Amino acid sequence: MDEFKYSPSKYVPFRDMEVLERVRKIKREDIEKHSNPDFKIMVKTAHEIGLIFITDIFYRIKEASEKNEKIVLILPNPVPDYRDVAYLINKFRVDCRNLYVFAMDEYADEEGNVAPETWRWGFKYAMYDNFFYRIDKDLRPPKSQIIGPATENIKDYGKMIADMGGADACYSGPGWTGHLAFIEPDAPEFEGTLEEWKQMGPRIVTLSPFTLAQNSLHGSFGMSGDIARVPPKAATIGPAEVIASKYRMDVNSLLIHGTQTTWQRLMTRLVAHGPVTPKLPTSIHQLLKTDFYISEDIARNIEDDWDKGY
Repeated sequence: MDEFKYSPSKYVPFRDMEVLERVRKIKREDIEKHSNPDFKIMVKTAHEIGLIFITDIFYRIKEASEKNEKIVLILPNPVPDYRDVAYLINKFRVDCRNLYVFAMDEYADEEGNVAPETWRWGFKYAMYDNFFYRIDKDLRPPKSQIIGPATENIKDYGKMIADMGGADACYSGPGWTGHLAFIEPDAPEFEGTLEEWKQMGPRIVTLSPFTLAQNSLHGSFGMSGDIARVPPKAATIGPAEVIASKYRMDVNSLLIHGTQTTWQRLMTRLVAHGPVTPKLPTSIHQLLKTDFYISEDIARNIEDDWDKGY
C-alpha cells in the first residue's frame, strides 16, 4: 500500500507525530500503567465514576461539617451531578456553613468582560442552579462563599484561593485541546516554559477554536454545533491553583450524548501518557498526586470503523 505522509494542521496545538502515533496504539489493558505511582490511573464504568465523583465531594463537605473545619473546593461547571450532592446534603442534614466553593472558570466576551452570574448559559449560573439553590436554606453556606471569577476579581482570584489555604480538592477533566479548566495550550495568555507556566495563575484567556467546537455540542448551546454562540474568551484558574490543591481528581468519561463518539479517547491517552507540556495542560497531573479516572468507553482501543461515519 502506498504511504501518504503529512503533518497535522498548524491549528492543532500538539503536533508531535511520533508521540501521537505511540499513544494511539495504547490498548485498554495497558492504559492504567504509569511510572508515577502517585498518578493513579483507574478505569471504571462511567456509572462508577459518577458515583465516585458525587461521593467524594459529599464526603468532604460532610467531614468538614462534623469537624467544624472549613472546606475549599475548586469545581468545574456545568455539572448536573451537583444536584445529587445537594440531595445528599439535604437528606443527611449536613450544615454547609464551612463550605467555600471556587468555580474554576467562566466565559468572557471579546473585551475580557466576564459573564455575570445571572447569564443563564454561564458557569456560575449553572453552579448556583445545580448546587447552591438546591441545598435547603437552613443548610446552605452564605452565598458569598460560592465564588466565581469575575471582571472585578480575576486579578486577585488566585490570591483569594491561596488566602483560604489553597483548595482542599480540585476536580477537572480534559477538553478537546487537552485544556484543564480553560488553560488552553494555544492561548497567547499562557505562553512560557514549563516552569514558568506552572507558576501562572488566573487570567482572561482566548479560547481555542477547538474549544468553541467542543462546547457548541453541549446541551446548554442546543447541541447544534453553533460555534458562534460560544463566547470567544474566558476567565480561568491557572496551573498554579491546580498544583497547589491538596487533592486532585481528573475525570475522563465524556461521550457525545450516549454514543461511542468522543474526542477524549485520543486526548486522554495524550495527557496521561504523552509528554508533560503546556501544549497538553492536563498532562501536569502526571507529575502530581492525582486520582485519574477513565471510563471503559474512553479506555477502549482506538480503531477505525468505516460503517459508523459521523
